[in-house]
Amino acid sequence: MSDTKYSPPVQTPGDVSAGPANTGARWPLPGGEGLFTPRSGQEPTAPAPAQEPEPRAEAPKRKRDPYLDNVKFVLIALVVVGHSLVPTLDADSNRSLYIFIYTFHMPLFVLISGYLSRNFWNSNAKTNKLVDTFLVPYVIVEVGYAALRFSLGQKWSLTIIDPAWLNWYLLALLFWRLSTPVWKRMKFPVPVAIAIYLFAGFSEISGDFSMDRFFGLLPFFVIGLVMQPEHFELLDRLWIKIVSAVTIVAAAAVAILIAPKAPLAPFYYKSSYEKMDLSWYMGLGVRTGLLLCGLALCIAVLALVPRGETWYSDLGTRTLYCYLLHGIPVLIAKDQGWLNLPWLHGPLGTLAISFSCFALAIVLCLPETRTVFKWVLEPRLTWLYRRPSKR
Repeated sequence: MSDTKYSPPVQTPGDVSAGPANTGARWPLPGGEGLFTPRSGQEPTAPAPAQEPEPRAEAPKRKRDPYLDNVKFVLIALVVVGHSLVPTLDADSNRSLYIFIYTFHMPLFVLISGYLSRNFWNSNAKTNKLVDTFLVPYVIVEVGYAALRFSLGQKWSLTIIDPAWLNWYLLALLFWRLSTPVWKRMKFPVPVAIAIYLFAGFSEISGDFSMDRFFGLLPFFVIGLVMQPEHFELLDRLWIKIVSAVTIVAAAAVAILIAPKAPLAPFYYKSSYEKMDLSWYMGLGVRTGLLLCGLALCIAVLALVPRGETWYSDLGTRTLYCYLLHGIPVLIAKDQGWLNLPWLHGPLGTLAISFSCFALAIVLCLPETRTVFKWVLEPRLTWLYRRPSKR
């Protein structure tokens, strides 16, 4: 989601109404053989042969572009790595990787979500997904994780309006997509979104309904919303790829340098300036710098990820399953102390956790995983909606 020309990814192709198929069969005429009876003295006239209708050419199916699927798989694997590193953040190596990942992985996910939401309201099927793949899975996952925590000996806790852990993304994406028509009507949506993002830091925004993340990552969604396919084409140039590689190396080096002393709160894109113990001008500076760093890394990753078909392109089509399910083994590993082994708190542990999480991401993005959990995470609720009226 490779050709030199980039075409927008088609996530869920719509049905094409092709009309009745033309089989080329000749329909019998009324009266059969006696219809063409010659007049007296005339030679029998054979009926004119029916003209064979030309078969209608079938519209070629639009092939899914693998480019964004490649990006999505890389990002979802980093999500799993980031969540698994939490118990080992006392080690500088693990903390460095954690800061590096959190600077851009969710911002880029949100940016791609914005890009794929450009035509969201033009399709009834996609509009139905607001319930099918957001609200219903959200409730199911909330209850499921509450039950899992309770089975591990923790106190029963279920607050539907305050999403637990990784479930915040479903609610935030729901509200971002609901706000899409407003942004598309604005003349300058990106500057407005950035201004809202910066001024939101002056208030302690509640985590209810993921409102803190909604405002904290809003610019990335709106930037994705205004992006066009030609913007991705611009990144497919050698000099941009070289600059992008240098940018990623430099960001990794900075993460290593600041890891021992840097607080983690800013990298979650949700805390107020007061909660981060920052003055108003320092808060604005930190948020502005983080936005610029996040965008730079987003662009760098987009430039470097392969555009053609790869071994993980198909896996990138099922990232929802990895996102919602990876918390189960990670939560169990944390509870059982498997991530607290001393040798994991160091460079060797960083590599071990990273490779293990990539393997877990592969398993959770397999088609077999979708087959098992599709009825929960992608329920077909066609009975819930009215059929579109025929005009």
